[in-house]
Amino acid sequence: MNSLSAQKSPYLLQHARNPVDWFPWGEEAFRKAGEENKPIFLSIGYSTCHWCHVMEKESFEDEQLAAILNKSFISIKVDREERPDVDNVYMTVCQALTGTGGWPLTIIMTPDKKPFFAATYVPKDSRFGMTGLTEILQKIDDLWRNKNSDILLSAGRVSSTLENNSGKTFNAEPEKDLSEKSADDIAMDFDKVCGGYGNAPKFPSAHRLIFLLRYWKASGDKEILKQVEFTLGKMRAGGICDQVGGGFHRYSTDRKWLVPHFEKMLYDQAMLAMAYTEAAQATGNTEYSDTARDVIGYVLRDMTSLEGAFYSAEDADSEGEEGKFYLWTYKEIFSVLPKDDALVAIRYFNIDDEGNFTDPIQGNSNKNILHVKKTVEEIAGEFDKTPEEIKTIVSSISARLLEHRAKRVRPLRDTKILADWNGLMIAAIAKFAGAFNSGKHLKIAEKAADFVLGKMRAKNGDLFHRFADGELAVEGQLDDYAFMILGLLELYEAGFDEKYMAAAIELDKILKEKFLDQSTGSYFMTPDNHEKLVFRPKVYFDGALPSGNSVQMLNLLRLSELTGNTAYEETAYKVLKSVAELINGHPGSFTNYLSAVLHSENSSEIIICGDARKEIDRFFDGLRMRYMPFNTLISITANDYNGFAGDYRMLDGKTTFYVCRKRKCSRPVTDIEEALKLIR
Repeated sequence: MNSLSAQKSPYLLQHARNPVDWFPWGEEAFRKAGEENKPIFLSIGYSTCHWCHVMEKESFEDEQLAAILNKSFISIKVDREERPDVDNVYMTVCQALTGTGGWPLTIIMTPDKKPFFAATYVPKDSRFGMTGLTEILQKIDDLWRNKNSDILLSAGRVSSTLENNSGKTFNAEPEKDLSEKSADDIAMDFDKVCGGYGNAPKFPSAHRLIFLLRYWKASGDKEILKQVEFTLGKMRAGGICDQVGGGFHRYSTDRKWLVPHFEKMLYDQAMLAMAYTEAAQATGNTEYSDTARDVIGYVLRDMTSLEGAFYSAEDADSEGEEGKFYLWTYKEIFSVLPKDDALVAIRYFNIDDEGNFTDPIQGNSNKNILHVKKTVEEIAGEFDKTPEEIKTIVSSISARLLEHRAKRVRPLRDTKILADWNGLMIAAIAKFAGAFNSGKHLKIAEKAADFVLGKMRAKNGDLFHRFADGELAVEGQLDDYAFMILGLLELYEAGFDEKYMAAAIELDKILKEKFLDQSTGSYFMTPDNHEKLVFRPKVYFDGALPSGNSVQMLNLLRLSELTGNTAYEETAYKVLKSVAELINGHPGSFTNYLSAVLHSENSSEIIICGDARKEIDRFFDGLRMRYMPFNTLISITANDYNGFAGDYRMLDGKTTFYVCRKRKCSRPVTDIEEALKLIR
């Protein structure tokens, strides 16, 4: 056992029995490297990373390679999900030195954290033009001993360049019509045959779909709505969606959404649940609301702790094979199901005896990824059934297959609880609860929020990033605060419990005090008292997840509307200006910022004053399934006039409704039907 055995991260614990003398990121490792004058071998990955597992088996379980590392290097393992700041800094290094990036991330650096070598996956031995890790380590060991000054000079230059680049500003005035330009840019990559955008591999990019839905709402561009609907339908029917258990895999390796990389990430479930919920509101299509419900159901069944918080991820591999848990043979279907149901399953889920899945290592198999090609109506016609009968049969089939699958060896589940990803999941469930008036889902979101607010904060109110096995670790970073604020605002608008609004305001104050770069208007990734890294990172681009800066920009706009405090709006505009130069040049890469821009251009507030609960509920029930992404809902009881919207009053003791747009309010009304007519 090495020094990782005392860690809580499932990823680090996976490496605790390696012959490599691993250290966790910390002062002990850096002090030892300095005292022994050895370079640091830094390996960054995460528990559900397939190629991280491959590199471990090839290299880190190998006694000979471990001997080289243990003799000449100090080896550090980092869970990128636990230390996103460290990952961001050294991924930036890798991209600068090699032009590419990914995981596993391999860095070699000086004892004072200055990098001079970067790579991603490296085979143990050289092959097909790829230099093996054994050869790389031997060469670097020789250079460190014989040309140390050259290495130190190179590392210093790399670090200085990165530090200078990190201070670069992108301040500018945002151009007009950026949302239209972004939608046009994205539409050019639309796959008219398979849905989605671009070629394989295809990622769901849910925040992009949410932006396009909101752009359609603001512009009326029906073609954009068709693209989004086509994409959502293809993803739901494809192998990227777990047809039996609900939830989505991380991405599709092919154009058709058929063959996924099988890991499941909490953040994907959250973002896609939000996208399908908004699509259901926009179109009234119950397939979208059913999909959102299934995604949330998967998270509640398989990814939720006893305390109500949400786990991070499930691995792609089980029993050493990628996807094995999710695949089915033709014979297996007939062994699990009655013959008549099996025949329906074969047709509905497209299962054949030759299989449709090819293992990337083992080659062809007779296993199948379940996916849907035909509509329920088409399948009904083949079996002389009604569509409703087929729906019932498919539901029964799915339940039986899920029960059978539960007996298999399931993939590793990463049970650490992260504040940022929990914030997204809270937002998704609260949005669903508000849209479909589900008190059950509201309570689930509240329980998760109460866990983070009650168990993942320091005495001074600061957030921690990670909770695992009763232990808090890693001070909160921008995404933790911004994503939790998002979740709290969605919770407030779903249930109007003002304690969540108050908590959002508290977390925003911490962001302002410890993260905000007053000189540019954007937010650093880490607080001002954070440990010193090569540079203090900022994240601007919306990638697999929306950036913390873009999420916080929208949070600020909503806080301004909910409180009437225009200082929030002013701060939001400074965030936009801080990145406007980049957005002007590449609007399609900043869609969550542009969702915030659309909100600012189309926002309205709907305020209801009164304490007649049934009347208030009836009013909001009339709004729930309307698609109103730019509206802010505020409920004020008769005894709460000193709260967040204290300028609004009841008229003649009656429940009173206000609708305000762009700082202008219509006349207050006391009739529900009249109030609903005022709302577009």
